[in-house]
Amino acid sequence: MVRSLVLALILIVAAPPAVSQEAPVEARSTFEHVAREALLTMRNHMFDPELLDRPDFKAMDERIRDIAATPSTREEFVRAFNAAWRAGPISHVSLQIARSTADETATYLDTMRVGGRGARLEWRGAVAVLTVTTMMGLDTIEQIEQAFADIRARGAAAVVIDLRENDGGAFAGIALVQPVLTAPVDAGAFVSQGWNREMNRPPTIEDVSNIEPWTGWSLKTFWRDVQDNRITRIQFRPAGDTYSGQVFVLVSRGTRSAAEMTADALKASGRATVVGEKTAGRMLSQKMYDLSSGLQLSLPIADYYSFTSGRIEGHGVAPHIVTAPELALDTALRLAAR
Repeated sequence: MVRSLVLALILIVAAPPAVSQEAPVEARSTFEHVAREALLTMRNHMFDPELLDRPDFKAMDERIRDIAATPSTREEFVRAFNAAWRAGPISHVSLQIARSTADETATYLDTMRVGGRGARLEWRGAVAVLTVTTMMGLDTIEQIEQAFADIRARGAAAVVIDLRENDGGAFAGIALVQPVLTAPVDAGAFVSQGWNREMNRPPTIEDVSNIEPWTGWSLKTFWRDVQDNRITRIQFRPAGDTYSGQVFVLVSRGTRSAAEMTADALKASGRATVVGEKTAGRMLSQKMYDLSSGLQLSLPIADYYSFTSGRIEGHGVAPHIVTAPELALDTALRLAAR
């Protein structure tokens, strides 16, 4: 079982057991209160609250207030809020109807399983193709670990890691990076409000040279630490038997969040060739907060800067070899055959 770095929660792909009641029709004043409450929560906890004073954020706030002023059910308000923020100035802002408290959800996510649908291993001759569709779930980690055990046992000529439709999550990127490393890789750093209050620049590798890399297993602990510390060092380390053959990573605009961090870390290691198109550029660390009216707001508490690619949010990770996503696998297989 992987026991080192825990990647930040980026996208929630499963929900904890339901504990709430049916949503009633809400009064307009209730949604207007929620809109104000959401803005205040963002100002208190977002990685850089000064962004809220930019014209594009102010325009978004006005749009949310307009939505709140339109009579609707709670479900309709949530859908309209999220539709607006999908085109918003930053990613990882969303509203949900709470099925448990934010703290209970965090506890659930630390032990969740996604039902065995996170990863699958196939073979194209002597080439292993490992498709990973989420970074969530303890069972996804177990599938990846078993896949690399099979890859080593069979002596694969090359490994293709397919992240083209991976929308992120938490843990599984660790299990993808560690088995191919021959040395530690300083991938990047998360910065929170403390950094952005004091510094007016991106972090560099020198800024973390005297900081111990973050290690652990709990998302709740990660969220606490990343907010308590102005900068958090992210380092991937070799673990177990190293696979020393060729490695290819497939990416697309569908590669998001923790999957982008994973692709970037593999790129930074020098052990992998990245093939496809630039990733989505939606890489922030997201945490949930309880609001009134049985709602939860997810917002980004930390920004991530890669020491190889720079800020990933809004920019993405560029591949070594640019090709249409549907051609990426065939391209990697041709390269592996050389």
